[in-house]
Amino acid sequence: MTKFKILIPVYNDWKSVFRLLNEIDVEISKINSEFSVLIINDGSTEKPPQTFPKFKNFRSVDLMNMKKNQGHTRCNATGIKYLSEKKDFDYLIIMDGDGEDRPEEIKLLANKILENKNISVVARRVKRTEGLIFQVLYQIHKIITIIFTGRNINFGHYSCLTKNDVILISSKKSLWSNFAGTVKKYVLELDNTPCIRGFRYFGPSKMSLWGLVIHSLSIISVFKYQVLFRSTVIFLFLFFLIQKAYLMTILLQFFIVVFTIIIFLVSRRENIEALNNATKQIKGINNIYTN
Repeated sequence: MTKFKILIPVYNDWKSVFRLLNEIDVEISKINSEFSVLIINDGSTEKPPQTFPKFKNFRSVDLMNMKKNQGHTRCNATGIKYLSEKKDFDYLIIMDGDGEDRPEEIKLLANKILENKNISVVARRVKRTEGLIFQVLYQIHKIITIIFTGRNINFGHYSCLTKNDVILISSKKSLWSNFAGTVKKYVLELDNTPCIRGFRYFGPSKMSLWGLVIHSLSIISVFKYQVLFRSTVIFLFLFFLIQKAYLMTILLQFFIVVFTIIIFLVSRRENIEALNNATKQIKGINNIYTN
């Protein structure tokens, strides 16, 4: 039987993650595959519940406790690194635990990858639920990304990866900085299924505007050498072909230089040593449910 592993990071939001698991448990009932879950506790200051619900369709649910809080992206990187060495799954589903990655769309990801078992699938966002300001900034991010990298990256963490692709990206230092950029760069064959960004179950988003900016720059920094090449081409184009609007040309060139420097600085977040030693930050793993 085909085995799916679901990876979910959580920081204090225990109420959301167990509501999510209950809803996933219902959604997977008609999929003829085995599902197990790995929750990564990212150094939560709030203790998980003492009693856990009984599920009908999960094979098991494990809780991995980290020694310290290290953030959403690095939690996922740790989980991917850990699972890359395991043999108990065929496909890995990565999703947020707050409800924004809708549980009803797991069926779309699973069915899509079972149609072509060797190609990973990402959740392509066709509709978002955030406010107007966020959506405008997101579109600006997409435009800048396409201009400077030539890549249209319209997905986040929500995805279903083949085991081979899990092993592949687990050795890439950019995984420590950004998941989507790493997948787009190194997974050569990638399918997608349209998905809608859901609403959080409880409370406002914990992601700050500054965090969103760093996340955007981290995606672009995975392709830093493409950024350098394209920036150079644009800079020379402005220098040789645009002479009339002198002040505007100088300002644009200044922006390009500063932007390229920032991208290379942000790329320093990539860390192969930290990625290779990520499993040393695991405090312990507890089984909280077995069927």
